Amino acid sequence: MSKVNVAIVGATGAVGTKILEKLLERNFPSSSIKLLASKRSVGNEIVAGGQQFIVEETVPESFDGVDIAFFSAGGNISKMFAEEAVKRGAVVIDNTSAFRMSETIPLVVPEVNLDALREHKGIIANPNCSTIQMVAALEPIREKFGLNRIIVSTYQAVSGAGVEAIDELESQSKQFENRESIDAKILPSAGGERHYPIAYNVIPQIDSFDSSGYTLEELKMINETKKIFGLKDLKVSATCIRIPVVSGHSESIYIEIDKEGVTVEELRETLVGVPGIVIQDDITTQSYPMPLFAEGKDEVFVGRLRKDPDHPAGFHLWVVSDNLLKGAALNSVQIAESLVELKTF
Repeated sequence: MSKVNVAIVGATGAVGTKILEKLLERNFPSSSIKLLASKRSVGNEIVAGGQQFIVEETVPESFDGVDIAFFSAGGNISKMFAEEAVKRGAVVIDNTSAFRMSETIPLVVPEVNLDALREHKGIIANPNCSTIQMVAALEPIREKFGLNRIIVSTYQAVSGAGVEAIDELESQSKQFENRESIDAKILPSAGGERHYPIAYNVIPQIDSFDSSGYTLEELKMINETKKIFGLKDLKVSATCIRIPVVSGHSESIYIEIDKEGVTVEELRETLVGVPGIVIQDDITTQSYPMPLFAEGKDEVFVGRLRKDPDHPAGFHLWVVSDNLLKGAALNSVQIAESLVELKTF
């Protein structure tokens, strides 16, 4: 297998550090790994997998000789440097929303639409974390029974908003317990006019609102799901909610399949043994997915499978996954592994 020169842009962030860990843990065939970040992080030392790495500044010349570049430093940085990296010979795997809905850029979850990688022109988009775990869980069902409607409510961890949001949850929890005034600067949207505490709270807003009344996070899930499945007419609606959990996104999903008369047992059987999917669905032992127990694990966990009482082809399920792993870093690394296997980098 060919050895690959790798760069990670945003290497000091929550997702960037996980990408490095996964590359080393999964023995990705890299000949070198370059860690890139902003000027203020230059010279920082990161230790992972028993190896020492020194952070460098992200500049155009950083991508000379790089084969695969992971971007996870925000959309503006991706727009600034991704095409430059491609010009210098790298294939970019971008973990921001900068390119996801571009018609010429594949949006990939390897278990769902691997063939899309063959069409890349230098940039590959990694989907939104909530989208990834949902389509991974639904793909085996879609493939066997068809799919025409999805209604999803997400319960998303604060780590999805970055390290600062995690810190704010911890500081707000202490302030609440000490009966101090609670300082909120990050959520629901750092650039928004108003901020609310997340400690001991639930916020029904992730990102800013569109004129339709949906948030940008909800629109990402709607549009990305249709693109990944290749189903423009698929009915999708989402409500995205932030909860006071550090890691692990949870989703309550209602689906309508194309075929009536399917039992819960038949639906469950389509998910048994699927790589990357773990069934936790035994109400007699109170076995169901929870974010506390999904943290640090690569899989997507599925449970609470039920038939809808009123729709003959409707089902409900509960899906949980670590948003920093399968929802971000792991999926990015799996894309890179697929590029190497397909020899398309």
